[in-house]
Amino acid sequence: MTSFTTFYLSGIIGKEAFDSDGNAVGVIRDLITITVSGDDSDTYRQAVTGIRLRIKKEIKDYSFRTFRVVKARDLLNVTCSELIEMPAAEVETGLLLVENVLDKQIVDLNGRKLVRVNDIRLVTVSTGTFAIAVDIGIDGILRRIGIGQPLKRLFSLFKVNIPTKYILWDDVQTIDYSNLNIKLSKSYSRLNTLHPSDLADILEDLGKKSSISVFSALDEEKAADVLEELEPHAQVHLVENLPVDKVADVLEKMPADEVADILDEIGDEKAEMLLSEMDDESSQEVRELLEYSDNSVGSLMTTDFLSFRPDTRVEEVINFLREKKPEPSELYNMFVTAENDELAGSFDLRDLVIAQPEKKVREIMNPEPISLLDDQKLNDIAELISKYNLLAVPVVDENNQLQGRVVVDDVVEDLISERKTGKRQK
Repeated sequence: MTSFTTFYLSGIIGKEAFDSDGNAVGVIRDLITITVSGDDSDTYRQAVTGIRLRIKKEIKDYSFRTFRVVKARDLLNVTCSELIEMPAAEVETGLLLVENVLDKQIVDLNGRKLVRVNDIRLVTVSTGTFAIAVDIGIDGILRRIGIGQPLKRLFSLFKVNIPTKYILWDDVQTIDYSNLNIKLSKSYSRLNTLHPSDLADILEDLGKKSSISVFSALDEEKAADVLEELEPHAQVHLVENLPVDKVADVLEKMPADEVADILDEIGDEKAEMLLSEMDDESSQEVRELLEYSDNSVGSLMTTDFLSFRPDTRVEEVINFLREKKPEPSELYNMFVTAENDELAGSFDLRDLVIAQPEKKVREIMNPEPISLLDDQKLNDIAELISKYNLLAVPVVDENNQLQGRVVVDDVVEDLISERKTGKRQK
């Protein structure tokens, strides 16, 4: 049978460690851990490699391999056979549990939210000592202040349990820490597995410094999706505090109308710097949208749409969609345009799927689609969408040339924003 000892970080911090003769050698201030491979290549464990002691008035770090944690009747005793100083390089690459994790904010990757670490659970087995979970429940707080066990005994008389809530270390992402140069137990890469909306909520709950650090670590595609989901004040904070080239790369991955909304909220000088840094095509699309007045249809439209010539065969359209892999909203309505980009018709995904492959889009399109003028008032959109039960509406100029489309999702967001603030927001 494998022997193991489980204990909490709070149970040893501030306590004395003893040598083999029972003499106190110092007061325990922290434990140092590193990430090591588990039983297979896909798992990792947080191994305790060092211990920080206060000896008289000095703080020193020692190798943990000569230390042993013994538990008897819920009492913990830490002993060492020899003090071996830990090299500074190993300390710098490790994670200090008290300094960098305890009482800090972390991301619960399963719960997709920020939580606070109240304690850390560890286990000692034959291969070493490992941090296995963080305690985010009220039980951890009570344990820290020394009344956990008495209260448990009292509550047990009334058959009431104090809830304990753990997050396994593998589902933890440390993000709020004091030393930005420290190598964490996990990289930010796992944050990329969260939905952009969840990540946006987490960033908005973080402090300004931490939110910038986390956002900077996301890949450009994920960063673009997250930036779209953030509230305007959070968008402005990131855009104004990150390097121009970094922000420009992210903005190029976003729909032009979303970029225009963000740039409309920041100073003209910074907006121009970003537009100049972006590639010419993306920059030009955004500049054109910024020319529309706030209360016009053009200010709300997106220039991301799918259009085809009348003689394009259905089979060709389907092959194009398979290759392009457009966003779901782009499939709400697809458009047919003449040589001069004049709007000639529209069709949806159902029209496309049920049509014979050899048919041309002119045969399946609606030749008289409902449309909006780019200089129409925003108030006209909701009534039109409601009346005709539309998911997307093409936007044309005075010459009936296709300029973009308005998606129902954006209309709803605009109306909600207007109701919240009492005035129309872009």
